Amino acid sequence: MYVRPSPAQPCGRADETAPRGAALKQALVARAREEGFDLVRVTRADAIPEAGGRLAEWLAAGHHASMEWMAETADRRASPLALWAEVRSVIMLAMNYGPADDPMELLTRKSNGVIAAYARNRDYHDIIKGKLKQVAGFFASRAGADVKVFVDTAPVMEKPLAQAAGLGWAGKHSVIVSRDFGGWLLLGVIFTTAELPPDAPERDHCGSCRRCLDICPTDAFPAPYRLDARRCISYLTIEHKGAIPRAFRAAIGNRIFGCDDCLAVCPWNKFAATASEAKLVARDDNVAPPLAELARLTDAAFRARFAGSPVKRTGRDRFIRNVLIAIGNSGDAALADEARALLDDPAPEVRGAAVWALGRLLPAADFADLARRRHPHEPDTEVGGEWQAAIDARGRSDHG
Repeated sequence: MYVRPSPAQPCGRADETAPRGAALKQALVARAREEGFDLVRVTRADAIPEAGGRLAEWLAAGHHASMEWMAETADRRASPLALWAEVRSVIMLAMNYGPADDPMELLTRKSNGVIAAYARNRDYHDIIKGKLKQVAGFFASRAGADVKVFVDTAPVMEKPLAQAAGLGWAGKHSVIVSRDFGGWLLLGVIFTTAELPPDAPERDHCGSCRRCLDICPTDAFPAPYRLDARRCISYLTIEHKGAIPRAFRAAIGNRIFGCDDCLAVCPWNKFAATASEAKLVARDDNVAPPLAELARLTDAAFRARFAGSPVKRTGRDRFIRNVLIAIGNSGDAALADEARALLDDPAPEVRGAAVWALGRLLPAADFADLARRRHPHEPDTEVGGEWQAAIDARGRSDHG
């Protein structure tokens, strides 16, 4: 979003002129804190010359999976100046969304789903963008400068800029970590034509720790500081379309939207606080919701339940696919009826996930009988493949 400054107002005395330099930055920080931002730092527009090369390497390795927009916008992502030639300073802002619960404990409730902490209430894009507009408008009128605001839907390299601004550092899990708030941070960005004093960059404080790498259920980190989205549970449950690869389903556990494991185990989170912004505090019904309840959501019910939430962007079919993967991992035979009811769902990815879940929950004889009756009549080739794979898997387990 672009904000043009308001016309300068006449001043009655010399000491009423708009502050410049450090004073202007101080006023900016104070206004940002009034809007609920926990951290505010500034860097120069040319502060991340190495980011473009690192992005190119990541893309060349295919680590962006199906997120083609990352490659399509690579040139503009490489530098703020490539996106807006007039930008001189980049203001990085962060809002803490620390959860009140222990995300790792929620994973033990196998008959309940786990939604990533950032997605348990309102969509942070809307929350942060609204606040950024307020801060940017204030700054533009004070500085007489042009501004543009971004959350994370624009081609901006927020994490390298955050480290360059001293807001935090990119941990080995590739997420920004702050010494004051740990890793539970949502980032916002303001580009401006104003020249502001930059802050010193933050150095890496991970040391020899590798907890975030070792905890990953799907081994999504081929090396420290590098994430392979193709193996990441957050990508698989949110961005990935169609069936989730079988190799990762058991490792997903009961995570139905995103994953917090690598954040939750970071030692720096001992300094984290729970979210103070009310719209980022988890709704009670989004903390470990029963899988049986979620499996029954129609499209209309899904839209109503997750209106204004990040979860809504997956759509009902992908979400129910995730719920069925969690049902298959639950070990709860009582949930087999929920999966069975979805064998006639219009969406192939839902039917396929239901087959996989039933193959894990039903006794061998019951599943074999169901497969004999349903498999020959499945019109979708991929879902038919799910039936055959489940039949083969049961055959191996019965003889193994």
